[in-house]
Amino acid sequence: MSTLTLENLSRCFQGLIPCALATTSESGVPNITYLSQILYVDQRHVGLSRQFFNKTRQNLEQNPFACIQVHDALSYEVYRLNVRYERSETSGPLFEEQAERLEAIAAHTGMSGVFRLQAIDICEVLEIEYVEGFLLPAESSALPAEFGRGPLTELRALQLVSERINRARELDELLTSTLAAFAELLDLPHSMVLLPDESEQRLVTIASHGYGASGVGAEVRFGDGLIGLAAANRRLVRISGLRNELRYSLAARERLREVEGELGQRSEISLPGLSHAESQLALPLLVGGELVGVLSFESESGVAFQTWHEAFLQLLANQLASGIVRLRDERGPEVEVTRIASPPEAAPPNPNRERRKRRFSFYKNDDCIFLDGEYLVRNVPARILWKLLGQHVAQGRVEFNNRELRLDPTLGLPPVRTNLESRLVLLRKRLAEKCPDLQLVPGERGRFRLLAQCEVELTEHDHA
Repeated sequence: MSTLTLENLSRCFQGLIPCALATTSESGVPNITYLSQILYVDQRHVGLSRQFFNKTRQNLEQNPFACIQVHDALSYEVYRLNVRYERSETSGPLFEEQAERLEAIAAHTGMSGVFRLQAIDICEVLEIEYVEGFLLPAESSALPAEFGRGPLTELRALQLVSERINRARELDELLTSTLAAFAELLDLPHSMVLLPDESEQRLVTIASHGYGASGVGAEVRFGDGLIGLAAANRRLVRISGLRNELRYSLAARERLREVEGELGQRSEISLPGLSHAESQLALPLLVGGELVGVLSFESESGVAFQTWHEAFLQLLANQLASGIVRLRDERGPEVEVTRIASPPEAAPPNPNRERRKRRFSFYKNDDCIFLDGEYLVRNVPARILWKLLGQHVAQGRVEFNNRELRLDPTLGLPPVRTNLESRLVLLRKRLAEKCPDLQLVPGERGRFRLLAQCEVELTEHDHA
């Protein structure tokens, strides 16, 4: 076998198969413990994530030499690393990255604050040994197709994704086409984009791909879970080998939904997610230091995301962030407000279709709208919809423009970056899912129409 290096063993550091760590005391008494993950530090060093194993720590202080057994997550081949303990780190990039990983897992399982990282023990790798005879001879050494793609595949994907980003003329088109490209070109079928709301303390799902339910409007607080950590720390976060931790978390979340569902109305939308996710990657979308949003991927494969994905997908994420800012900050021409008494002739009501009555209730205290007793939308999108519906019912108005919304102080849009387009995209998608009888149809730049194929009844409440 050719000379082994730590770079050759990158799949051994994914956290998919526990590693065995053997140490001895000063008097030669052995101790073996299992670690969920060994960290790659550089070409000559690995890191041991220290949370609980006090005996191992005592042994390393008395005798710095140890042996680590690691497994290739794809081929299941086994290697031994003969190492020497050098130092412990309790701060710095490596420590912070691993602390974020532990916190993300804890957030998934409802155990925040329990899995606290104490230190990263840095060890020099003195020798790497391949363990002969651990596996029976394989019939074929060929790797699955997804691991055989060369750089030309990625370059082609980069070109096509970039073209879609540059070609998009509307924010919805940009997000939809880009997420579809990730699925078609990079075999990443489950993804979503979340943008900050006006409080800049929460993210709101505005687009998703590959899930049964779109989850548009679902919220994540900064710092909560993998996505929230990526937003709060403005750093890429990747987890592999979630297995039982995620299953437990999702089961608990489903139970919570059942209980809360019995308690009455809930002003919440469930975040899309795979019930058997094994790995997740969340990338902050940054432009000039500003957090534009978060791009998230999930996979049922524990080896879906490797080290090279981090750099490659961050490159695409940077382009996506620039595209979002371009379309978000573009403003249409200054147009006058137009009022007409009836819907346009291009979309007349269907005379053979009975017009259904839809009841919209706005709760001022919670700043949210319920449709026929079911939660629809909250905050700025809710205030925008309430304004449009109010003028539609009172004045028969169906045409509106972006400028009047930006200038309306009652909507609470930020004075500089209003993110109005993202709010309208979210509102259009929520109506398409929950009330297809009511549509927001984009027109020429800066204009849109409210087309109603239903009777609208409005009720405003001070309290829920």
